[in-house]
Amino acid sequence: MGNEPTDGQSSEREPDGLPQTLSELVDHARRLHGDVEAMVDGDVRMTFAELTDAIDELGAALVASGIEPGDAVALWAPNIWEWTVAAFATFRAGGILVPINTRFRGQEAAFVLQKSRAKLLLTVNGFLGTDYPALLAEAAAELPDLRETVILRGDVAPGTIGRAELLTRVDDAARATAAGRHGVRGPLDCALVMFTSGTTGLPKGVMVASQPIIRGFSFYGQCMGMQRGERMLIISPFFHAFGFNGSTVPCFVYGTTILPHAVFDATDVLGIIQRERINTMPGAPAIFQSLLNHPDLADYDLSSLKRCVTGAATIPVEMVVQMRERLGMERVITAFGMTETSGIVTICRPEDDPQTIASTSGRAIPGMEVRIVDDEGAEVPRGQSGEIVVRGYTTMLGYLDDPEQTAATIDPDGWLHTGDIGVMDERGYIDITDRKKDMFIVGGFNAYPAEIERMMIEHPGIGQVSVIGIADDRLGEVGAAFVVPAAGATPHEAEIIAWCREKMANYKVPRKVWVVDALPLNASNKVLKIELRERAKQLLT
Repeated sequence: MGNEPTDGQSSEREPDGLPQTLSELVDHARRLHGDVEAMVDGDVRMTFAELTDAIDELGAALVASGIEPGDAVALWAPNIWEWTVAAFATFRAGGILVPINTRFRGQEAAFVLQKSRAKLLLTVNGFLGTDYPALLAEAAAELPDLRETVILRGDVAPGTIGRAELLTRVDDAARATAAGRHGVRGPLDCALVMFTSGTTGLPKGVMVASQPIIRGFSFYGQCMGMQRGERMLIISPFFHAFGFNGSTVPCFVYGTTILPHAVFDATDVLGIIQRERINTMPGAPAIFQSLLNHPDLADYDLSSLKRCVTGAATIPVEMVVQMRERLGMERVITAFGMTETSGIVTICRPEDDPQTIASTSGRAIPGMEVRIVDDEGAEVPRGQSGEIVVRGYTTMLGYLDDPEQTAATIDPDGWLHTGDIGVMDERGYIDITDRKKDMFIVGGFNAYPAEIERMMIEHPGIGQVSVIGIADDRLGEVGAAFVVPAAGATPHEAEIIAWCREKMANYKVPRKVWVVDALPLNASNKVLKIELRERAKQLLT
């Protein structure tokens, strides 16, 4: 059972000749794509030859600063060119990269530094007016393993050093030592510790290896049709699996130019697409909905834009059609992954129709298995709802220093329990209906916000929608919806509720609708439902 390949699926071929570690990926990019423009960040423009040279120089600086093989190096910065250099420099020095969420405050960052026992922190000063070193100082945490803090961009704070000073430590001996480290970490050794967002407690450190990232996202790039010399705008944050594993890594594999974008703004993004002739732009559905809702969309030349991968939220069929027709995308595909699976498990294929793309997250990539199971772990028939479990090479090595939580997530047969609720069709394609924790029960009926959102987004006056459960004296819980109007529309609560009553079962119909200017998003551009629940409590009191 599970997702056995149907006719034509078993013949899928993965890319050949891939590097096996993230350190080797630097040599791969230099050798095959050295003359291609690799990075565009403001006035900074570098070829892959120049970028990889900068990586090796910083890697030597890390060695000169005392980083040993297996040491953790933390990176707390937004999407800037220095992030990419610092990440790969860590791998070249034999270190383990620990990205930190840019939305974290001092105490949260201190927890990550403590848990990972990071020896060095690479950060910035002044991003969105934030003094990151000061935030950490205010946390007043005990960080006995942290030896030094380096400012990659911005003013050098007291007790820190700047990137330029760090580079002055490099000499021939450091370069030679660093060169000898390039193969010290194997393909299945821990390369990154990526901390979860901590929405259900303290963040957990997910240990992931090089080879699964490269293998999984090289196939993903193949499905996208990534080409040497094309240009990718990366809005997903680098600290997230979708931003680094799923965007930066395939750019190095295929020789695609990286254009990092630190803070999403629809007008800015449309301008960049036009000016820089962007070909590929992965991102959350909210990004593309914002572009489609932009009042001046027709004024921009988006003819270069060819493809995207999206997912992790409700996607209406009409949105896929509009992305093709109004944004000019030849290839729109959806995918599913999580930090615990190196960022990828399933993906749609280029030949899939808009209905499949909008209503599923694709089928398993080669080498991965997917099943839908009930609460006892038994596989359910196709078309029935249950928890999505996955098994295969992208599965994490485990949670850092947390064997109990690892055992609770990965069962003895190697199946990783995702916590996502979904349905699998006869082709092996999965439709993620919700997270277990987001489901609410209306008078004994299970209600899934993602399903309700998918129906509501078809309303012509709704540009974006997010549904939550709220307490109800009679039914226990009922639905409530936060709605962002479509461009030029002025939807009203009563009209939306009446429309919903015609389109869905009564228990699914939201009892409250609030029209808002925008939905609160996290740094990964996913809706912060915890904030919406708090806002709902305030509105109902």
